[in-house]
Amino acid sequence: MAQDQQSAPQYSLLGHVGHLTHEQEVVLQDFKTRLQAAGLYDPGDENGSRRPSHTDATLLRFLRARQFNPAKAVKQFSDREAWAKQMDLDNLYYNYDVGDFADAQCWYPMWVGRTDRMGYPIHVFRLASLDAKRMTNINKVPLEKRYETITVLHELLIRGTAPLCSMLPSLSYPTPVDGTTTIVDLEGVSFSLMWSLRTHLQQASVLANANFPETMGMTWIVNAPAFFSTVWGWLKVWFDENTRRKIHVLSHNQLHLLKSEIPAENLPQRYGGDLEWEFDDPPSLDDRAKEIMQDFGGKVPKGPWEIRDGKVVVGRDLARGKGEVRVEDVKSGEKP
Repeated sequence: MAQDQQSAPQYSLLGHVGHLTHEQEVVLQDFKTRLQAAGLYDPGDENGSRRPSHTDATLLRFLRARQFNPAKAVKQFSDREAWAKQMDLDNLYYNYDVGDFADAQCWYPMWVGRTDRMGYPIHVFRLASLDAKRMTNINKVPLEKRYETITVLHELLIRGTAPLCSMLPSLSYPTPVDGTTTIVDLEGVSFSLMWSLRTHLQQASVLANANFPETMGMTWIVNAPAFFSTVWGWLKVWFDENTRRKIHVLSHNQLHLLKSEIPAENLPQRYGGDLEWEFDDPPSLDDRAKEIMQDFGGKVPKGPWEIRDGKVVVGRDLARGKGEVRVEDVKSGEKP
């Protein structure tokens, strides 16, 4: 199973924008050439009047997922583009019901509103919060609708949350943020609950691995019950080896390791930090993020939103100027 930690693992920016070896630079250019030949990538023009169809940060996620094997990355990228077309992804995201969007977020990891030291948004998934009433509500939702919901929430990460976090000071600045750090809290979780969630969790993990590669950063499992080793036996097959290496189990007396990766002011009190935040609470933004969200009362919009040219866009405006959210173009404050 995932190993207990004696010390906090270290993030590596190798393979990210601004942190490529010469060999990786060569592979990136080869990847672009192959995608362009397949009609999957537009490099834009030299004078900047037409931007590339996809950012380097996005392309590198697919390369990292396939260990910089361009042929395998092209296959996954092509499959992802076909899936997005089949899902009519832009329209799904732009027109997703605001009420459904808000209600469903508590079924999945919720953004605390803060970042870890590397700038990754911190999400918390407290499984005990999925009580009998919520499970009844989840099970009433058809699998197809649940799949759409998971898709929209993943899109929120890459269109909104991650680009927003790229605008905030961090150790990785100015490298674009393209993933998330997650705390999975298993306190009070029974074996029967874990078993009943297996389809729910599998659907989310399979979707992420296939269509949102390398958006999962460090995942910390806390308060794991004694039976977790059994559960991990059937959970781990949903993840590739690279993903499994990012999953770390902390015993109760190892929670202090979280503070080596997450500033105390950004870590919820339940996990040894100073932040007053509980699962089900809305994101608790810091002052810089509140400034960015000033047109929305310093709060995160309730429906789908994204960062576009350094500004927050919601509602009908999302359908205007369609195109990939460009993390590199996000306007930032002073370099930390």
